[in-house]
Amino acid sequence: MADRDFLGEISALEKTLAGIESVLNLPELERRSSDLEAKASAPDLWNDPESAQKVTSELSRTQSTINKVKSLKSRVVDLPVMLELAAAESDQSANPSANQSANHSAMSDFSKEIDSVTKAISDLEVQTLLSGEYDHRDALITIRSEAGGVDAADWAEMVSRMFLRYCERHSLSVNVLETSYAEEAGIKSTTFKVSGSYAYGTLSVEQGTHRLVRISPFDSQNRRHTSFAGVEVVPVVEQSDHIEIDEKEIRVDVYRSSGPGGQGVNTTDSAVRITHIPTGIVVSCQNERSQIQNKATAMAVLQSKLLEKRNQEERAKIDALRGDTSGSWGNQIRSYVLHPYQMVKDHRTDFETGNTQAVLDGDLDGFIEAGIKWRRSK
Repeated sequence: MADRDFLGEISALEKTLAGIESVLNLPELERRSSDLEAKASAPDLWNDPESAQKVTSELSRTQSTINKVKSLKSRVVDLPVMLELAAAESDQSANPSANQSANHSAMSDFSKEIDSVTKAISDLEVQTLLSGEYDHRDALITIRSEAGGVDAADWAEMVSRMFLRYCERHSLSVNVLETSYAEEAGIKSTTFKVSGSYAYGTLSVEQGTHRLVRISPFDSQNRRHTSFAGVEVVPVVEQSDHIEIDEKEIRVDVYRSSGPGGQGVNTTDSAVRITHIPTGIVVSCQNERSQIQNKATAMAVLQSKLLEKRNQEERAKIDALRGDTSGSWGNQIRSYVLHPYQMVKDHRTDFETGNTQAVLDGDLDGFIEAGIKWRRSK
């Protein structure tokens, strides 16, 4: 701690925050916030629910960003004062043995605060890169087991847990909509909704195939196996997206909800599966109590997937004009190696770590930050 250049770190934080403030254009954000507040207070706001939803959502995001910047500016301004007070305590050496504990406490508190401010500014800096049309929205994440048999099903469940732990770390709300369990172990697929500020923009960089290399716990000869899990991330649709679904183009099947190993968890046919016939997209929901609720939730998921398909088609047209820029790894974005060595490496950004257990326990911040910056550079 004594070797750290705290004054240099404070100066760097001041410059970074000034740059973020310039990019965000704080005066324009405050002007926009005032305009949105005026619209939100209009007595006829909810005469048009779609417009009202857009106004209130944008107002919430704008005010949240303004508050974050102002709070961080205040904390950065306080850092030199905190450092001076901590240094002053260390200079009071009339009774070194008595002051040692207080000095350590003061410098320790300051170190924790500057590390906290640094992390918060870094997070805000990454958020400024999330300027996509749907980045601010909630996210729908679907995880599927791919090649690898029972190991792949087990790996898909591990990936699901990894994302759920990440959401827990970041206080993101999660609602599991549907889980299809594999017969021996793990899951065939699961879909859950993640709600929080910029959930889609943040988690969208995790879309792709995740590859696991390990000694299989299901192999009696303890051989090394490679298995794959696919991650799909789409934005949650809003009423203003106008994704029309013709009832004639869907098939609705109802069935009984089930748990691990085929265990029945519901005595009525309340679970719903919807197939969109033109695209072949299939969605399911079994977490609600009634068939009507499950159908409504499944339709919302289908709308999100159709919205993403429309966006992919639009991006494909642009990519066709730009030319093929995909890497040799294709859709495989990350490898998790547990044997013969420990490493998690992202093939797009080259970001890697040897702490595989932390990653599997939801510590994805470094990978997500590197992914967002990589995407922005493309």
